Amino acid sequence: MADDDKTEKPTAKRKTEARRKGQVAKSTELNSVMILGAGLIGIMFVGSKIVTTAAGTMVDAFGLIAKPHTVTSAAGLNGLLHLFEHAMETTVAPVAGLCLACALLVNIAQVGFRPAFHSIRPDFRRLNPVTGFKNVFGKQVGFQLGKVLAKVAVVGGVVAMSIVPQLTTLTANVGTTPMALGSLLKSNAESLIERVIIVYFLIGIADLIWNRRKHAKSLKMSKHEVKEEGKQTQSPPEVRAAIRRRQFQAFRQRMMASVPTADVVVTNPTHYAVALRYDGAHPAPIVVAKGKDHVAAQIRRIATENNIPIVPDPPLARSLHAMVEVDQMIPGELYAAVAQVLAYVYKMAGRRRLAA
Repeated sequence: MADDDKTEKPTAKRKTEARRKGQVAKSTELNSVMILGAGLIGIMFVGSKIVTTAAGTMVDAFGLIAKPHTVTSAAGLNGLLHLFEHAMETTVAPVAGLCLACALLVNIAQVGFRPAFHSIRPDFRRLNPVTGFKNVFGKQVGFQLGKVLAKVAVVGGVVAMSIVPQLTTLTANVGTTPMALGSLLKSNAESLIERVIIVYFLIGIADLIWNRRKHAKSLKMSKHEVKEEGKQTQSPPEVRAAIRRRQFQAFRQRMMASVPTADVVVTNPTHYAVALRYDGAHPAPIVVAKGKDHVAAQIRRIATENNIPIVPDPPLARSLHAMVEVDQMIPGELYAAVAQVLAYVYKMAGRRRLAA
């Protein structure tokens, strides 16, 4: 259905289902800048302790290493290990914990605390190479690349505006004492970091607004969808389930009745079966039936009874089953593979006619 037909606001049910599937609007840019800021704040508070602890750890470690008979023993190695563990726990762990807490809080602030486990379930359809190729070289990749380049350009411009004016004062710092020079560099670095974080934060806010608008647009519904959803919600669950069963049974009967009109059935060879028809009235072959397991077996049985060629091609069968719905034309990326199968079928049919 075209996006132009989706003019209605999403219903509460549509929003709930999207949330359950993990489809929410959030900004990874905002997450990154908040984690970066939390890490810098942590370093500001424990930076001196990190330096002191690291120096003391190195002195103690070199002291132990200077005594080979001590280090080569199990007790010596255990002491050296505990020495480094204590250094990590007292220096790196607080900063890492602060970053982790900030990452959780900023995600909860954006979308609320409603874990969605649907997104982490294994889905083997994601391993489809055709879909992966489209994700890598699709339109969204170019758009995301443009966003990254724009972000780099903005942040780089701010950094340049902060550093370039300082280049003219380098000669004035000749002869400055190491302590004074260190204090000057620290002040300039803090000023630069503050500007970058502010700009990065504004980028994150803009990205969050854009993602929310994009998400709201993706959830819009057509008038027909709103009407059908209203019918389903007004009926009891048992009635809706019975209607769905009847609709599925009618759909399967129509699908099986179309198998004798197919030109070929592509199989896995046992788990999947997809029946294709190419009548010349459409630009590409159409999937008239598909299924797996016992449905695939029924398609193969009907094809055999009606002398429809059955061609085993596991990769093509899986791709057709995952990508194309019944009564739809095959996508362009599968033209070549399907054309080879049809050419083989027509060639074998011609040989049979000559033999007859």
